[in-house]
Amino acid sequence: MAGYTYANLTTDIRNYTEVDANVFTAAVINRFLENAEHRINLDCPMDSDRVRAEAQFAADFNSITVLTKALFIRGVQVFDSTTATTGEGVWLERRDQTFISEYVGELTGTEGGTAAQDTTGLPKYYSMYGGATTGTNTATSGAIYVAPTPDKNYKYIIHYNAVPTGLETNTAGTYISNYFPQGLLYACLAEAFLFLKGPTDLLTLYENKYKTELQKFAAMQLGRRRRDDYTDGTIRIPIESAPQ
Repeated sequence: MAGYTYANLTTDIRNYTEVDANVFTAAVINRFLENAEHRINLDCPMDSDRVRAEAQFAADFNSITVLTKALFIRGVQVFDSTTATTGEGVWLERRDQTFISEYVGELTGTEGGTAAQDTTGLPKYYSMYGGATTGTNTATSGAIYVAPTPDKNYKYIIHYNAVPTGLETNTAGTYISNYFPQGLLYACLAEAFLFLKGPTDLLTLYENKYKTELQKFAAMQLGRRRRDDYTDGTIRIPIESAPQ
């Protein structure tokens, strides 16, 4: 199955549902597409959405902002340098915020870690805090709390999965529309029949077809792409044979 452009997918949605542009306007189609893409992003994190961002801590300040449209953080790498991210970095250990508060409190002798700014050094732990509201900029994307508080402007790299730009914007094609076109189509059709409030059998059909294709796609993204023959060995499937 060839990949989808925005125009081709829009045409197929209308053809499959036998609904024209008077009902399935561009605004309606875009909502189907947005919901479908978001669903796929949550169901199957993809390597194509892995991003890294480099920055510096502010000395004596124990938090940094989460990057815009970060879906989830994969790791935080800190370097014992204020000028470069070369060499071997230290990977911070992720902990709950209560753990970090207790850790800081133990080091400072202050119950609950209220004197966090007094515990300084190269960070060792991090936790997520602050609720994201819109997530459209760093001010509304939450924050990362680190301990100990950096005593220098250490360089760091945040590794994370970002919400990708959708087909509505990249109309010529996206990773999902090119490598998971059938799943994207079925997810959109499920949205379409929810919008039309039936028929139920078709809604069930496309929901099941989406889930079937998702299993295959996830096996590639979370299975085959995360292993290699040298490290993990070749995948072998036992085949029963009749005794001789």
